[in-house]
Amino acid sequence: MKDTKKLVLMGLFVSMALVLHLVERMIPVPFIAPGAKLGLSNIITLTVLMIFGFKDAFIVLITRVILASIFGGGVSSFLYSIVGGILSILIMELIKVVGRENVSLIGISVAGAVFHNVGQLLVAAFIIKNMNIFIYFPILFLAAVGTGIFIGLTSKCLLNYLTFSS
Repeated sequence: MKDTKKLVLMGLFVSMALVLHLVERMIPVPFIAPGAKLGLSNIITLTVLMIFGFKDAFIVLITRVILASIFGGGVSSFLYSIVGGILSILIMELIKVVGRENVSLIGISVAGAVFHNVGQLLVAAFIIKNMNIFIYFPILFLAAVGTGIFIGLTSKCLLNYLTFSS
């Protein structure tokens, strides 16, 4: 794929992730644990990870987090998103490589969602200087499994329809 075409595609993916993030911020999610979100922008991150690989997915993730923070997230939102996102994408890449034959896209997505929550709890524990915040993990774990399945299924559908020519 030519560099110009790839640059345009990455810009489009960042834009889509940012729009999904901004739309998600407008959706009240009372049926999930307080503070939990659906993670709609992770549809794009996971899709880019599967199509273009870790480096490009990492760039999309970091760019989206920075732009989302600029558009109204603030410093604490940035910290929670960046740590959760980085831990999530590292785990998804590890599972993608190590569990290539044994773990589905949905499994990769669920693991990413779970570790995104772990990253956010680590930030919260650091901020409040108390590891007892991890008592909240079982609730977040259940929410992550549900949202991870949804994100994985959506990304799988998206991957079935995306084609790129050189």
